[in-house]
Amino acid sequence: MDKIRISTAQFENKSGDKAYNLDVIEKLSQKASAEDSQVIAFHECSITGYTFARRLSKKQMLDLAEFIPEGESILRLRKIAKDYDIVVLAGLFEKDENDNLFKAYVCVDKNGLVAKFRKLHPFINPHLTAGDSYCVFNLLGWKCGILICYDNNIVENVRATKLLGADIIFMPHVTMCTPSTRPGAGFVDPKLWVNREIDPTSLRLEFDGMKGRKWLMKWLPARAYDNAIYAIFSNPIGMDDDQLKNGCSMIIDPFGDVIAECRSFDDSFVTATITPEKLIQAGGTRYIQARRPELYREIIGQQHQSEQKVVWLDPDKNL
Repeated sequence: MDKIRISTAQFENKSGDKAYNLDVIEKLSQKASAEDSQVIAFHECSITGYTFARRLSKKQMLDLAEFIPEGESILRLRKIAKDYDIVVLAGLFEKDENDNLFKAYVCVDKNGLVAKFRKLHPFINPHLTAGDSYCVFNLLGWKCGILICYDNNIVENVRATKLLGADIIFMPHVTMCTPSTRPGAGFVDPKLWVNREIDPTSLRLEFDGMKGRKWLMKWLPARAYDNAIYAIFSNPIGMDDDQLKNGCSMIIDPFGDVIAECRSFDDSFVTATITPEKLIQAGGTRYIQARRPELYREIIGQQHQSEQKVVWLDPDKNL
């Protein structure tokens, strides 16, 4: 495998405004290409917007969603990829011919759709159907995978994607700055975003504290380290509907080290050079080789009733 340059981006999307969001995706893709990046990844539902979908009916969701690969957004991504000679990964809501709805994330190059993944654990809207398979694909000589947001919190998903061959996993999110049962969690006051130019310190303290980056650092580097992968984490910055998000889009290497991270409040991206040597040098490779699946195959594979409880979707109801 040859080294490649990958960018991860963050921007403030507009809910339901696919034309605007795709314009931003194009602008950042053009800039990344000009800086010799070969791939750029955007956040979960970066094309459609995300949090506002919790209020949408099934009809509204179907109107918002698109068929893949023939939908207009995929065609636009293909044009962006062709015009600027860069591979683009972005997210949107998908529908099929039976009116099933999915949370999808796509990889598109100048020739069209390279890969599509459907989120395994969707929850923003009750009409969404869960995906039922992993996604591993070839990209510029590398084996890559995709897991969307909550999918990465279930450690088995990351390990399974690695065992299927992925050395790079794209991890698009809309996360952080929401309530949960963990200490220090909660929403960040949107007024801090409005005042970010005159008081950036207060906003940065919230973004980097336990509501945001400090929580992320408890687990995300471990996914990369334990599995000897490059983790390409993308997350929006600014308001997503009525919830403020803190960005921190970053690239983590197989040692669990952050090698590039967006640290501005602006629409932006960072780029890292991905090299194959680290895959072998990192401890995760040894751990995978040392596994004894005969000890835990039946334990990990035993049947159980999957339960997903989400408590942060509606600040108006203090949930």
